[in-house]
Amino acid sequence: MSLLSVDDELDEADDPTAIVLHGPEAFEGMRRAGRLAADCLDMLAAHVRPGITTGELDRLADAYIHDHGGVSAPHFYRGFPKSICTSINHVICHGIPGDKKLVEGDTLNIDVTPLLNGWHGDSSRMYTVGEVPLKARRLIDITYEAMMRGIAVIRPGARLGDIGHAIQTFAEAQRCSVVRDFCGHGVGRVFHMAPNVLHFGEAGTGPVLKQGMIFTVEPMINLGKYQAKLLPDGWTAVTKDRSLSAQFEHSVGVTADGVEIFTTSAAGLHKPPYA
Repeated sequence: MSLLSVDDELDEADDPTAIVLHGPEAFEGMRRAGRLAADCLDMLAAHVRPGITTGELDRLADAYIHDHGGVSAPHFYRGFPKSICTSINHVICHGIPGDKKLVEGDTLNIDVTPLLNGWHGDSSRMYTVGEVPLKARRLIDITYEAMMRGIAVIRPGARLGDIGHAIQTFAEAQRCSVVRDFCGHGVGRVFHMAPNVLHFGEAGTGPVLKQGMIFTVEPMINLGKYQAKLLPDGWTAVTKDRSLSAQFEHSVGVTADGVEIFTTSAAGLHKPPYA
């Protein structure tokens, strides 16, 4: 859940600017929470179809997480009213589930964060509702590839800015834009903590990545311009020019020689089309 804007203060930590270096216990906790997040998103793939409401998807996800020993961390977090975020078409992030029915041709991002045994498994994935336009399919593919290119540069000794640079250069080469208003974040026992992970920027800048860092990489890519605006509900962010937007998110940890993704789908359902 990309709750932070790039200007937000991080919350809940004794020192919100401190980057925590986690040990093996934390990595194991994140593996379990991340697996639950991925399994929940896998489960939802069979239910994303024309006619279902985003509220029904919210109830399915919440029940699944509870049935597997967790709780939905977004529910009532800073007043957020639901258990997941459902962002349709030109909604960038933080869409609130409700009575809106999905229709043929919609694209949908679902963002889940189960809290399991004290650890947050934060992940989001794109879904397609029936047949979607070619431009929507292309945006989804570009967004997934941008996220994976950002993750690929993570290793001890790299810089945080290398992640954003890899994402931005790829997305803009495809004539898409990277949303500036929201970012990835540190995660673990705390939902949102340092560091802020920008999805744009210069290579070789920012804090040095060290073994034990845990954070999300969750680029939001638009077909049009990058500017966003917030709707009156105080949560839903949309593209200012009404262009399509897409997002993928993984929770990752810096290892001794690279990176571990905690939220990979065991079923291989990394991006649509889903079997």
